[in-house]
Amino acid sequence: METDEPQRFLPFQLQFDKPVASQIKIAEWNPEKDLLAMVTEDSKIVLHRFNWQRLWTISPGKCVTSLCWRPDGKVIAAGLEDGAISLHDVENGKLLRRTKSHAAAVVCLNWEEEGQLLSNQDEYSNVSAYEDRTSRFFPPAPRVPRMPGLVSGDASFTDDGEDSFLQLSNSSHQRFNMLCSGDKKGIICFSIFGIFPIAELNIHKVSLSTPLMGIQHACQLLSASIYKLKSQLLFYSKLTVVTFGFCPQVALSKDLSHLLLICSGQLVEDKLGKMHTAGCGLNGLQCLVLDTSIFLKRKNELHQVAQQASNIEDLTEVIRVSLSSMYKQWSDSMRVFHEKFDSLSNLIVDHGLDSSPQEEFLSLLNGARTSPPVHQFLVNSLGELGLKRVSKAVCSAGKELQLIVLDHLQPAAEIIGFRMGELRGLSRWRARYQGIGLDEKLISDATEKAGMLLVQIERFMRVLSSVVQQFSNFFSWLLKCIKTLMSEPIDQPVHFNSEHVVIFLKFLYDQDPVSQLLDPSKVDHCIGVDLETMERTKELVNFGGFSDVEYLRRTLAKEFQLVESSFKDAFLMPFTTISKKILCEDLLHLVSFPSLQISEPLDVPTSITYYKGASLTVSSTQTCCPSLDDYISFRVPDDSYLEIANCIGIARGFMHELNSGLKGYDSVEAALLCVPEGYDCVDLSFYKEGQVVLLLNETTMSESSGNSCMMVVQASDLPFIPLTRASGQNYWNFHELKDSVVNLQMENEKVRSIPHTVMAPLAVSASRGVACVFAARKRALVYILDEDEDEQLSEAE
Repeated sequence: METDEPQRFLPFQLQFDKPVASQIKIAEWNPEKDLLAMVTEDSKIVLHRFNWQRLWTISPGKCVTSLCWRPDGKVIAAGLEDGAISLHDVENGKLLRRTKSHAAAVVCLNWEEEGQLLSNQDEYSNVSAYEDRTSRFFPPAPRVPRMPGLVSGDASFTDDGEDSFLQLSNSSHQRFNMLCSGDKKGIICFSIFGIFPIAELNIHKVSLSTPLMGIQHACQLLSASIYKLKSQLLFYSKLTVVTFGFCPQVALSKDLSHLLLICSGQLVEDKLGKMHTAGCGLNGLQCLVLDTSIFLKRKNELHQVAQQASNIEDLTEVIRVSLSSMYKQWSDSMRVFHEKFDSLSNLIVDHGLDSSPQEEFLSLLNGARTSPPVHQFLVNSLGELGLKRVSKAVCSAGKELQLIVLDHLQPAAEIIGFRMGELRGLSRWRARYQGIGLDEKLISDATEKAGMLLVQIERFMRVLSSVVQQFSNFFSWLLKCIKTLMSEPIDQPVHFNSEHVVIFLKFLYDQDPVSQLLDPSKVDHCIGVDLETMERTKELVNFGGFSDVEYLRRTLAKEFQLVESSFKDAFLMPFTTISKKILCEDLLHLVSFPSLQISEPLDVPTSITYYKGASLTVSSTQTCCPSLDDYISFRVPDDSYLEIANCIGIARGFMHELNSGLKGYDSVEAALLCVPEGYDCVDLSFYKEGQVVLLLNETTMSESSGNSCMMVVQASDLPFIPLTRASGQNYWNFHELKDSVVNLQMENEKVRSIPHTVMAPLAVSASRGVACVFAARKRALVYILDEDEDEQLSEAE
């Protein structure tokens, strides 16, 4: 039946509607590729292509609480419930690195790469690009050894040799980037390249000097709960003091000079160390801004230090795993040896003799009568086959240890020594590197410890070679003895040294100098050194190069422990120094929640981004630089003081004052949007070209059935109202906007109806122009936001 109704335009093309095996709790689009990473309710990370082809599924083993991509889209970071952050390869999901910077669940992650956005940024780029010289002098760095029965890199590294790991650790070829993470206790951590921790901030301990009631007071936020922020394009941020129930997504600016987060909490005044309520209506949603400009100003220095230090940490892990593998291999071989040879002691006791196995073997070596227990042991208990098995176990372990030393341990220690030397040279450039905490004394001490480690490795190789040779000689002698006792012909002459057999029986039979050097439980064991050797060692100090004369008394395990401790002290100084330079720049009170309880974190959808705007003139004498219009959007809780239901707040202009150096906050402006009647906002997200995407559910529908919709609003065209900071106040609020609320109308906006009840998260990719919506009935709907569908609607529709 024909109709006179015009053809209607259906916004947004539905690409597909697919079932999902489990409900999705986190979803993030890859910034460079058509890939969607999702976290399921059972904490599995799933990666899908745009066509919904599943690439891989992994289970980190802990509850996944946050997710984000590295800016180049090649690595994904997952925050875990136990405070760890795991980095995974986009190609196959393999674990590249696991770090532990937090003691509580990591609930927010943001990975941002430094970008040249401002023309005046050149003042921070006058240092020549750093070149890593290690590849000129050394072959590729060794990897963590793979040993039978041992998971290599058990705690921190991937267990395969894929090139992606090299890309992660070889940060000299990366643009300077920073991973920012926050945990549920309010600790914010910063890691260069996602692997080298450089700063930390406890927002509970940050205070802000601010005018309240016309007087300057130090203020803090009490019992704050941080909300998840959708960091999509470029971000900035800053912070204030807060006490968390849980943490949000933090958002770094593209130039890494600011950090922004939103939290709920109560702004209080600190008077003489006592907390007092600072004023009425300050309990609610707060915007915190941190000054992280130290990352921008010292990016070249930080890049160089992070490059060296992160690789040193990688190689330290290689040494740790190598020592652990070597100890396990050798301990297993010694267990096989003692399982066989300990039976000789029992036979001696059974025959009523008062002697030791060494004495019985020496009697046999000297040509005396073979005692019954030795004869029984060699012929019946051990035998030629048993001896060959023991010999193979010990000699094979010795060869494996030598290979580990030559292929992993020694090369790693040599490269560490070189890199520490590079850092030592940088530490002497005090004018540039002292400001980021590179301490010459600590670095020099760590460099010497690295040199001592190389000496210990050389000594260990000598001890190992001697011990293996002694064992081999002893086994050769026993083989000849067994054949003689069994009256068997010797096809080939068995070569052995009687003097070495005597040495073995006196010093090695019931002792284990190899395990002594490797055993982590005996790190404090003191090795005996004769007086003459110690005197010669002390004389070497006069030639320079080192001051430690006690290293010969230490085990290899102890030396490595000292090396790790010295590295920790040396790298803690930059960490502490940079942490002190991250300051709270401002706090903006967004909206008050009169009924909010301190222990009640609210799940309020928020989103932050900024778009390129008009040029901003800093002064008449300075050139203009591109302006970045920052936007903050959040759903206003219904129990706020506004008393307006279904309201969305959008604010912009925070960065104008910070970029221009102006004060007064005259550029901050905001708008209030009222969601159409009959709908609730489930989630929201900024999109490109100044748009915000709203995900709305009908208020009357149930989870099993109902309708919802996705609406796109042109935020840049809204009637924003300038907000000024009133006299004696440190905050602005939306109260003055109550009379200018913009009522959204379905017929006036781009709206796509969704025949399902939907739920958070809403995953929007501004770079790819797509959105993924998740239905309560375990379905995923992907829409292309830049394309619309043409549909002829029938009269019934």
